Amino acid sequence: MKPVRCDRTPAWGELKTCFEAGGRNFDLRGAFARDLHRFEAFSQDAPHVFADLSKNLIDAGSQALLLALARQCGLEQQRDAMFAGQRINRTENRAVMHFLLRNPPSAQYVPAQAAIDKVADAQAEVEVTLDAMLAYAEQVRADEAITDIVNIGIGGSDLGPQMAALALAEFATAGKRIHFVSNIDGNELAGVLKQLTPAGTLFLVASKTFTTTETMTNAHSARAWFEAQGGQDIARHFAALTTNVAAANDFGITTTFGFWDWVGGRYSLWSAIGLPVAIAIGAAGFREFLAGAHAMDEHFRTAALEGNLPVRLGLLDVWYRNFHGFSSRSIAPYSSALRRWPAYLQQLEMESNGKRVDQDGQPLPFDTSPVLWGEPGTNGQHAYFQMLHQGTTVVPVEFVAVRQAAHAPDDLPGHHGKLLANALAQAQALMRGKTDAGGHRDFPGNRPSTFLLLERLTPASLGALIALQEHRVFVSGAIWGINSFDQWGVELGKVLAKDIEPRLLSGDVSGLDGSTAGLLQKLRFSPS
Repeated sequence: MKPVRCDRTPAWGELKTCFEAGGRNFDLRGAFARDLHRFEAFSQDAPHVFADLSKNLIDAGSQALLLALARQCGLEQQRDAMFAGQRINRTENRAVMHFLLRNPPSAQYVPAQAAIDKVADAQAEVEVTLDAMLAYAEQVRADEAITDIVNIGIGGSDLGPQMAALALAEFATAGKRIHFVSNIDGNELAGVLKQLTPAGTLFLVASKTFTTTETMTNAHSARAWFEAQGGQDIARHFAALTTNVAAANDFGITTTFGFWDWVGGRYSLWSAIGLPVAIAIGAAGFREFLAGAHAMDEHFRTAALEGNLPVRLGLLDVWYRNFHGFSSRSIAPYSSALRRWPAYLQQLEMESNGKRVDQDGQPLPFDTSPVLWGEPGTNGQHAYFQMLHQGTTVVPVEFVAVRQAAHAPDDLPGHHGKLLANALAQAQALMRGKTDAGGHRDFPGNRPSTFLLLERLTPASLGALIALQEHRVFVSGAIWGINSFDQWGVELGKVLAKDIEPRLLSGDVSGLDGSTAGLLQKLRFSPS
């Protein structure tokens, strides 16, 4: 069936009626009092992830209508089209096959016949590139002379690898420090270079086209520093993660690992872009990382919608955004290792679904991506949780907790128990609230949250957690009828920056609006 945009389905109208009849004033405390099995009904296991959805503003009726909405929008067919290698990224006429990057050779699903040869060919290329990349990672790990690896990239070439490397620090090899440079602000690169010696450093330049302004500016500056400090053999100390091999060779790089146009930047962590992670945790660890993601792929691909966790989360996002009108979601990972998790999810969801037109380019009459924001617990409790509990705006919260501590509990007794107790207590307090006649200590409660639980933070469980979020974003995008795999919104500012940069030297303000012209004059600098 042809996909149908959500607002053009019978279920959309039924959901509006459902919301007005009881959803608007849904009371979580009453729901738990009426149903002693609510936790069991609204929680589930998925590969490496347990999810408790019971503290959300849903019941059996609204969930059934959301599932009907998914079916009427053709969600299953859209999912199958992605896994079949069809060109679902219509504005760029590309397939979307990041799942192939973690698909083991033994995978047995058979995609649609029209795309089967393309998928099989791509799978073979993935395996060759992965083997070569992991062999190189092991070579770097064994090279005692290399003590520091600097990943130079931005966006998906930085956020994913940085988040994963921090999250899996427990599994990292000793004697190798991983650094990440993304911002074109020279202070960031300068701060990293202070810690390095040319002989002990490997620079990874991560840019699919080898033209990204921020990345190439930092890469050229890194090479200039390397040479000025007496560094020898650029070919040994620089590698590129790019498809533009010719440009990398012109730079002096001979070691390159590529990827494909069916891999979007925010979905590229599983490709050669993951090289810094592979160097940190090793080839075996990286394959476990891929295996965890593949397990979640298979869950999303095969599980019935009723028990499909990415589907349930994506539908909940639609329910909150379009019916309750919640404009943001707070991400609260109760794990310091996941401190870059909120930043990673910001790109994944807001770059994917921050769209105002549908697949046909028609303006949408409803809202799409919420704003994602957050900090690790318990830090966030002492920063913005005041607003979550007593503010005028309701913000659903997504907790992530890890049952087993990464550190030895006997070495730091009491820490992990206090961490988990805080996570449970915050979710409980948001729901329960507290009455105070004076008003100042009154907590309204009935504020929704989702609780995602990992047994332990490992390469496999992190891989599954990331893939869960990727597919969740796909679900809400499919329901809204948008293209979740392009990002034209990031282009205009880049184009205008190329026009403005020379004006900072020349002072030419012709054709500029008054504000930009005035600020440019304030910011002008002389050539150094």
